[in-house]
Amino acid sequence: MKLTEKTLSSVVKFEGRIVKLIHDQIELPDGRESMREVVKHPGGVCIACEKENGELILVQQFRYPFKEEIIEFPAGKLEIGEDPLDAAIRELEEEVGYKADVVVPLGRFYPSVGYLTEIIYLYYVPKSHFVGQHLDDQEFLNVLSYPIEELNILIQNDEINDGKTIALVHKIEKYKEHL
Repeated sequence: MKLTEKTLSSVVKFEGRIVKLIHDQIELPDGRESMREVVKHPGGVCIACEKENGELILVQQFRYPFKEEIIEFPAGKLEIGEDPLDAAIRELEEEVGYKADVVVPLGRFYPSVGYLTEIIYLYYVPKSHFVGQHLDDQEFLNVLSYPIEELNILIQNDEINDGKTIALVHKIEKYKEHL
C-alpha cells in the first residue's frame, strides 16, 4: 500500500519569529480527506565536544517551555540558508568557548515527526581547543562536563531528558565502537 498523503490546500495560521503554524487539508492514501497541522521550524544543530580528559561538554540552561533547568549538549537554531556545520561550530564556541579542530558529522535527528519540520544536525568534536566563551546577549547557562558513562546514568535516571542529547550520546558510542 502506498502511504503518501497529498496536500490539497495549505493555510498559514500563525507566523512568529521562529516558527510558522500551517493548516493543511490532505488526501489520505485511501482517498478520504483529513487535516494536518504542521509547525515549520528552520532546524538546528547539536554538538558534543570531548575535552582532553575524555569528558563531554554540556550546558545547563533554563528552558522556558518546561519551566526547568535542562542539561543538554550545546545547540542552536539554524539561520535561514546557514550551513549546519557552520552553525554547530559557531554554537560550540559561543556557548562553551571551544573551537573545533576536528568535527565528525553523526547524522540528523527529527525531534517530533508527527507535526514538526525541525531537523537537528548532530556533530561530535573529538579534538578542540579553548578560545573563550561569548554568549548571546540574552543567553544564560552553566557549562558542565561528564564522562559518557555518567551521561548514560543521568539519562537512565531521567536527569537528562533532552532528545537530541540522548540521540547524540548513542551516536557517539556507536561511532567510537567502530574506531
